[in-house]
Amino acid sequence: MSLETEPTTTAPHRVSDEEIKQASQWVHPLRAEIGRFLIGQQDLVDRLIAVLLVRGHVLLEGVPGLAKTLALKTLAQLVNADFHRIQFTPDMLPADIVGTQVFDPRAARFEVKHGPVFANFILADEINRAPAKVQSALLEAMQEKQVTIGEQSFKLAEPFFVLATQNPLEQEGTYPLPEAQLDRFIMKVLVDYPTMEEEMAVIDVAASTQEMPVPAPVVTLDTIRHAQQVVNRVYLDEKVKRYIVSLVHATRKPDDFGLKIGPYLRVGASPRASIAMTLLGKARAFLDGRSYVTPHDVKSIAPDVLRHRVVVSYEAEAEGLDAEHFIRQILDEMPVP
Repeated sequence: MSLETEPTTTAPHRVSDEEIKQASQWVHPLRAEIGRFLIGQQDLVDRLIAVLLVRGHVLLEGVPGLAKTLALKTLAQLVNADFHRIQFTPDMLPADIVGTQVFDPRAARFEVKHGPVFANFILADEINRAPAKVQSALLEAMQEKQVTIGEQSFKLAEPFFVLATQNPLEQEGTYPLPEAQLDRFIMKVLVDYPTMEEEMAVIDVAASTQEMPVPAPVVTLDTIRHAQQVVNRVYLDEKVKRYIVSLVHATRKPDDFGLKIGPYLRVGASPRASIAMTLLGKARAFLDGRSYVTPHDVKSIAPDVLRHRVVVSYEAEAEGLDAEHFIRQILDEMPVP
């Protein structure tokens, strides 16, 4: 059966095709404008927009120099959002992220000094270089959308979007994120090298003596907030919902689905994976101008949702097999509605 099967029933409060068309008018101009400043990496850009639409956070893994910082900074400028970059280092303290209380001798009282986490877009560069307390401070802000300094709690900006990066090559002097903290990221995206043609275009831009213009906003934060509400109403058929849950359960009890990979999987994906695939499937449909989610939407984002939530056994590691291998096998062998 085709992956583009349309829903056969109508859900209450389902968004209409016309509403999708109106609410997504900014998507094409945004993609086009990002393309002027960021060569290639279209899949990365689409994933960043999708995560923004579902109020999530994303972890990027890739070697330095692949335009991860440029991608988020450009996106922030194009939506007219506050952007802060935080370079994580081993000597950081939680106060370097969230802020602290500073004593004012003239007023004879403590005043709160906000940290860089108070922005719409946060780039947490090389998050695995910071110790556990610093990582926890950021992850708490991501989860609660607020921070506490002294006896006061402060709400963070809306939208609040964190893009964290980690270098897969250098492990010396790093503090790898434990699985429980990795689960807080709605997806983990692997950033690959550009193609030869893309890299030649990068050279042409980098070798130019002309100063690059500053990206002009093409969409407002209010428009993004409205789009987030529309995405929530994208239709999800019961068959597609069951497909999502089956994929996640197949990482926990593969034998129940006829998959002979049980000994290779130590920990399966949590219910957050089901929620993430549901939300991101709706975002993918919205970006494609559709009012309903297809199984293809789910399959396209499933590896990014599952790769950091599935832990393989020592037996799999001994055979040189990683979580990516088994996720692909699950997607290939599970029946598609």
